[in-house]
Amino acid sequence: MERLQKILSARGITSRREAERLISDGRVTVDGHPAELGQRADPETQIICVDGKPIAADLEKRVYIMLNKPRGYVTTVRDERGRKTVMNLLGDAGAGLWPVGRLDYLSQGLLLLTNDGEVTQRLTHPSFEVEKVYQVWVRGEDIPRQTEQMAGELVLDGVPINPAKAQLLRTEPSGESVLEVRITEGRNRQVRRMCTLCGLEVLQLMRVGEGALTLGELKPEEWRHLTEAEITYLQGI
Repeated sequence: MERLQKILSARGITSRREAERLISDGRVTVDGHPAELGQRADPETQIICVDGKPIAADLEKRVYIMLNKPRGYVTTVRDERGRKTVMNLLGDAGAGLWPVGRLDYLSQGLLLLTNDGEVTQRLTHPSFEVEKVYQVWVRGEDIPRQTEQMAGELVLDGVPINPAKAQLLRTEPSGESVLEVRITEGRNRQVRRMCTLCGLEVLQLMRVGEGALTLGELKPEEWRHLTEAEITYLQGI
C-alpha cells in the first residue's frame, strides 16, 4: 500500500504536490469512492481514477484479457445488488483489472479487461472512432427496409448518432434474421435501442469484434490473454 500522491507521481501523472491538490479537489477516486489526503491504496488490486479516467499501470505490469461474456453477468467490477459480474469469471487473473466499456446483462460476446487507462480511453472515447461489430438476431415485419433504416440517420436521447453500418447476414430456419451492425460509439444499450427505433425485436445480441480484435473461437465464459501483436495494435490506436 502506498500513498496516493506517490502513486500518481510514480505513474508520471503529476507531481506529488499537484496530486495533493487533485485529491483535495475531489478529482481522484479509489474503487469509485472519493479519495482523501493521506489515503493509501494498492495500484495492483484497486482502481484509481483521476477525473474518471483509470490511471495506467507500469508498462511491464499492464495486462490485457479478452473474455467471451455470457448472458446473465453485469459488466462491472462489483455489483451493489449482488449480481454476478464478469470479474467472477476471471478469478485471481482479474485482480486490478476493469472492463473496457460495457455489454448489458442480456448481451454476450467480446469484452476486454485491462489495467491500462490509456487504452481504455482510446477504446471508449467516441473521438477515436474504434469500430465495434455486433451480430444481432432479430424479428421484424420488413427486414431489408429496417436494416437499411439502421444505417440511416438515427437519434438517441435527442442527439444524432454517428452513422452505423448494417447488413443482413442470413435468415435462420426459424424465421429470425441475423444482422451485422457496426458502430463507432458506445452509448448505453446503443444497438438494442437502434433496433427498437427501427421496429426490430432483438432476440440475441453478440459483440464479435472491436477494432482489429475478433472473438474468434472463444466460447462463452472462456477468456485469454491478448497476443503481443494485439497488444501492439491497442497501444497504437
